[in-house]
Amino acid sequence: MWYDDNLYLLVVFLIFAFSTVIQLFYYLFFYLSVYLHKPAAVDNSTQPVSIIICARNEAENLKTFLPAVLEQDYPDYEVIVVNDCSEDNSYDVLGTFSLQYPNLKISSINKDSKFSHNKKFAQFIGIKAAKNEILLFTDADCHPESDKWIQSMASHFDDKTSFVLGYGGYLNEKGLLNKYIRYDSMTIAMQYLGMAIRGVPYMGVGRNLAYRRSVFFDNKGYGAHNHIISGDDDLFVNTNATKRNTIVEFREGAHTRSVPLSGINEWFTQKKRHLTTAPFYKLRDKLILITETASRMIFYITLIVLLSFIFLWPYVLAVFGLRLLIQIIVFTLVQKKLNEKGLTIYSLFFDIFSPVINALVFFSNQLDRPGKNRWK
Repeated sequence: MWYDDNLYLLVVFLIFAFSTVIQLFYYLFFYLSVYLHKPAAVDNSTQPVSIIICARNEAENLKTFLPAVLEQDYPDYEVIVVNDCSEDNSYDVLGTFSLQYPNLKISSINKDSKFSHNKKFAQFIGIKAAKNEILLFTDADCHPESDKWIQSMASHFDDKTSFVLGYGGYLNEKGLLNKYIRYDSMTIAMQYLGMAIRGVPYMGVGRNLAYRRSVFFDNKGYGAHNHIISGDDDLFVNTNATKRNTIVEFREGAHTRSVPLSGINEWFTQKKRHLTTAPFYKLRDKLILITETASRMIFYITLIVLLSFIFLWPYVLAVFGLRLLIQIIVFTLVQKKLNEKGLTIYSLFFDIFSPVINALVFFSNQLDRPGKNRWK
């Protein structure tokens, strides 16, 4: 019996230690690279750019945020807003802006009871209307953090570059939900930016993403993923981005900020929509992402088990303390790099619960009937 108990504890401790090693690998290899990354040298060429924004019932957000896009310090760009079946006064807002800004183009999709579509169709309309090779995407509820946003994102396009992945954060507001939304956005960015830096680009966010128009049409648009409610950004990158054709750009002037949802139900619905794409990632990327989440859950579960044995506390706390120290240091450094504030303390708690929250969202999606989720 004594032998069996000790063997059990040894196995649990080894699993605990191994999960810690995996976690440290992610922090030091992928996440820390976001802080250490030095932007590649770029020229100051000003290639023409088409900015595409899909908007459905976004009149107030367009009124507030669109001027920051239309007034960029860049000599040659157009802004295409796809007014997608809006039932508010978006058309009037856009019409007023078009009188003031000659670089604004409006494409409208009228509501048809016999035809339903997802955001990809609106995005396709915008891409078709674009006259330039370089496409830059953001959302109607987003604004660039500087008037150098286009310059920062477009400057990386040379003969080898097809994708530029940017950072899209959320506005800093009051409330715990806001802290979690910002934390969630930042940790996802740590993953996709860090993996791209290490040569494994797997996604981008439509709040701040650029790619070539020719890549879209050469690869038959969204291809096999056209029917999926989401994925106009991450699945397109996952399918077509490679180590050689992808650059990251997250200097402060290149960030965008979005309006965070204020209600838990609205956020949960949005999160469900975002996670509908995960099963369609490349197997390599799914394994990398699942391994991080699984190792983190195993780390905390085995930690709780081992702490029930007092004589193991010194060893367990030493391992836990090492991971905690690395976690705080890396998160704080990346937080500064991405111009986020006040998340480090909250991250210690969110780190424990976020895998559970994501699991709940994922399984909730499995219970939904097909077609329940909508982009707006």
